[in-house]
Amino acid sequence: MSNLQFQNDIEKLVEILPQRIRQCLTFEKLDDAIEIVLDLGRVPEIRHSDGKIEYLECNSVGIQDLEFITERIPEFTSDNRSGIAGTLHRISAIRNRQNKIVGLTCRIGRVVTGTISCIKDICLQNKSILFLGRPGVGKTTKLREISRLVADELAKRVVIVDTSNEIAGDGDIPHPAVGHARRMQVRQPEFQKDVMIEAVENHTPEVIIVDEIGTEEEAQAARTIAERGVMLIATAHGNTLENLIKNPTLSDLVGGIQSVTLGDDEAKRRSSQKTVLEREKQPTFDIVIEILDRNTLAVYKDTAEAVDYILRGWPIRPEIRKVDKTYEFTAPALVSASQRVPNVIDKINKLDETIEHPESLKFSFSRQKYVEEVKKFKKIYLYAVSRSIAEKVIERLDLNAEITRSIDDADIVIAHKNFVKGGAKVLSTAEHDRLQIFYVKTNSMAQIQKVIKQALDIAEVKDTPNFYDVTEKALDEAKAAIDKVLAGTVNNVELSPQNQQIRKLQHELVEQHNLESTSVGEGEERHLRIVGGTDFKEG
Repeated sequence: MSNLQFQNDIEKLVEILPQRIRQCLTFEKLDDAIEIVLDLGRVPEIRHSDGKIEYLECNSVGIQDLEFITERIPEFTSDNRSGIAGTLHRISAIRNRQNKIVGLTCRIGRVVTGTISCIKDICLQNKSILFLGRPGVGKTTKLREISRLVADELAKRVVIVDTSNEIAGDGDIPHPAVGHARRMQVRQPEFQKDVMIEAVENHTPEVIIVDEIGTEEEAQAARTIAERGVMLIATAHGNTLENLIKNPTLSDLVGGIQSVTLGDDEAKRRSSQKTVLEREKQPTFDIVIEILDRNTLAVYKDTAEAVDYILRGWPIRPEIRKVDKTYEFTAPALVSASQRVPNVIDKINKLDETIEHPESLKFSFSRQKYVEEVKKFKKIYLYAVSRSIAEKVIERLDLNAEITRSIDDADIVIAHKNFVKGGAKVLSTAEHDRLQIFYVKTNSMAQIQKVIKQALDIAEVKDTPNFYDVTEKALDEAKAAIDKVLAGTVNNVELSPQNQQIRKLQHELVEQHNLESTSVGEGEERHLRIVGGTDFKEG
């Protein structure tokens, strides 16, 4: 949007404000503003994009000020939203128990270009895309720009299902920011699902744009659209993909989840509980994009694969993209994981296309590269250590790790040395599960950063044996044992004691060769026993 166009739109917003408030405003004050807040009995506020709040130097807002504004805008819909014709501005009302307006939030709408340049290659793939992110992070802005891109540059038939005129602005004529995309207005939010279906049935779109899918009915309507071969681009309530999976109302957007009860043997092979969660069906959306902030996006290019990995507790990291960079589309070399349940063969074959020992192994196996894949992501459990500082360290150093609230999910434990006695139960659990434990002396940034780097093995000394060396040796041992059993040299082999994470990898490796394995022993002596199918017994 040109500066002249922006000033013209701002003038339309300023015109509906009382004269005394207008006198306190300048275009400089509104240059990076996102909202003007008018609450009864309080001084007017300007909220800026950097989080700063500026209070105007004028008297408190009175009831006559609120009435002055409401008389100059269309009536509020059932969700207490209105707007100004020909602009992207939104006015939202706060009411008291008698239904009288006691506050107004004037959201300043502006066209921001270039916000999708980093995902333009994804938008050109003709796949359905779901955007996630907290309020105010720019989801609607990106939908608006994608609408123009697909309608103008790709010349596709685009229909925007515009609830509360969020995307294409108020009035009967859509804002120029959406290009040649058509817009269907939604009279009340509860009718959004009906308008979504109507758009498909009546207007033969190739692409449908929807903002804020928030109910089960809307999720079902989205699936209906996707199953009819229409490209769907939408936003949904939820900050992350993991949040969405746990949301029973909207989880259908990413395939839904179901509880599955495993048999004893299968549970042992997976080293998991007997009841596990699995994806129920194909996701409605092919791609999920988390908007971390206005300049950073996290892209899951295969929703089905991402959901399967999250439900199985496997490490997965999205592709991080920055708004100020451009990316080119590269076709995936592997078959989409949405066609099958990912397993250890998938993870190994992604890393190495060469067969190391064809006479004994039926698939590619590169220990070094597989171990590097395991190395990429770690979950850290904190005891009496500042979570906020630890998260800042991980973010600042761009480490492949995250903080977990459950010790059962942890790969590493970091504890405060002064609180060891109080955490005896936690630390004994960690020791029993053979988790590595690291200690900090103080809750300072420098101390926590030093210990986290040590825990993730990014210290200066690189030749010291570490956890990943142990993993590589354990997989070597398991492979050699598999060879012996397959060759008929022995009926069963007992491996060296390992922690739970390494045993899980060994179990999966054994399973791919149609052999049985079970964990035996207690505590630090717990280890794998590999046996032929006829000799398998409960361990």
